[in-house]
Amino acid sequence: MPRFFRKSAAKAGTPPGTLVYAGDFKEETVSLNLIDYNPDKLEEKELSNIDEVIEYRDKDTVTWLNVDGLHNVNLIKKVGATFNLNDLLLEDILAQQRPKIEEYDNCVFVVLKMLRYDPEEDKIISEQISIVYSEKFLITFQEKKGDVLDPVRNRIRKKRKRIRGSKPDFLAYSIVDTIVDNYLDIIEDFGDDIETNETKVLKDPDPDMVEIINYYKQEVQFLRKSIKPTKELIFKWTKLETDHIEKSTYQYLDDLHDHITVVSEALDMYREMLSDQLTIYHTTISGKMNDIMRVLTIFSAVFIPLTFIAGIYGTNFVNLPETQWKYGYFVFWGVLVVVAAFMLRYFRKKKWL
Repeated sequence: MPRFFRKSAAKAGTPPGTLVYAGDFKEETVSLNLIDYNPDKLEEKELSNIDEVIEYRDKDTVTWLNVDGLHNVNLIKKVGATFNLNDLLLEDILAQQRPKIEEYDNCVFVVLKMLRYDPEEDKIISEQISIVYSEKFLITFQEKKGDVLDPVRNRIRKKRKRIRGSKPDFLAYSIVDTIVDNYLDIIEDFGDDIETNETKVLKDPDPDMVEIINYYKQEVQFLRKSIKPTKELIFKWTKLETDHIEKSTYQYLDDLHDHITVVSEALDMYREMLSDQLTIYHTTISGKMNDIMRVLTIFSAVFIPLTFIAGIYGTNFVNLPETQWKYGYFVFWGVLVVVAAFMLRYFRKKKWL
């Protein structure tokens, strides 16, 4: 299954606003988890149906609804109807979108990729996460259960003043910041291996090294596919002039942009390092091949005159001169040794050896 580009055949030819889930992950049941809080109170619960969220919709608190599982299109429609979400927004939630941010009349919509390393498949897995937030609520839509957002939940549970006293815009920032932190963790893990491989390439390159380098090049390119658009998203977020962002939150968004810039630069650095490693490998192998060819060429050059002399000495003529000498055999070997020594000394003087 392609990781870099996928197009759902089910959406081909459908009009805008048609809700069709285009992802790969399908949970057995869709789970709805709610966290409702203010500086003094906190409530967490799992909802059995979307109607239970209505009582929290107009409360003077911050309500975070997390939806795990997107294949139930009818439920997504109900969530949209409950919070008055645009059909095009719901369509983007179910589709496989490039990371982006959009402002609607009643909310801000953010979609990006949440990444994790799968040791069983030995590759990075990407999951789309969509964030919709307004003045009092925030909804996250995930393709399956399990995420990297426990640090945010724990900060809410531990009554951290900044997050408990802020509106959903700061919660949205905290979620994206945690996802970006996870990007950096993945890159650092890959970076350790990439830098270790660089030492191996320089000291003792082996044929398996090309396969290893190409593996990391593919994974880094996959990371780049998710991270580069996220940088654009965050930059646009910092410039968004809307009532859905508190003035105090802009400084955190600027810091988040600096953070994703560091992540992006680290990714570019390792991408260039892998290209250099591949170049160094081919250069090293080519150098070793040249050394081998040089040795073989020198051996050939040395043995050509010796073969010539031996060919003359071994001809079957009765009247060949010097063949009746008592010490002719030893003289013959002496000539061979002198010729070989002279040629080797000449090669060394020319620095061909």
